[in-house]
Amino acid sequence: MKYITTIEEKEYSIEIIDEHHILLDGIPYEVDFDSVGNQPVFSLIMNGFSYEAYIYPENSGWQVLLHGRLYSANVEDEREKRLKAAAGGKVIERGEYHLKAPMPGMVIAIPVQNGQKVQSGDVLVILESMKMQNELKAPKDGVVSRIKVNVGDSVEQNQTLLSVL
Repeated sequence: MKYITTIEEKEYSIEIIDEHHILLDGIPYEVDFDSVGNQPVFSLIMNGFSYEAYIYPENSGWQVLLHGRLYSANVEDEREKRLKAAAGGKVIERGEYHLKAPMPGMVIAIPVQNGQKVQSGDVLVILESMKMQNELKAPKDGVVSRIKVNVGDSVEQNQTLLSVL
């Protein structure tokens, strides 16, 4: 099965060959992908290099925290992608987006205020977890609304931190 994965507006073609082999944009890789305990933490070994990521589902795809950076990923199979294209192309992001904590941690900084205009990629919250500071960024342009946490608050995984309209 072939999948199209979009991360930060760049598309990647991923074809699963078998349990331990994929093609990423036509290049073969040997992979070992497994969850760590009953948490949203995953271990990926790809061509001998080890990676650890927090991965959890979001309304419009997946949130992936890797090396202290949060990525939004959308995964579609080829057929689904073709159907969307035939129906008029990409869906425009509308409505309210709720920024949720990708893992438990402590709010270190909130460099935005209610009513502030933000652009996609702007830092909304800095969350410390496992002695790492993670910048949680805006996935779209909008206006910050309903900040639900304060600096110094401890938060749980999937807790809503703020919203962007």
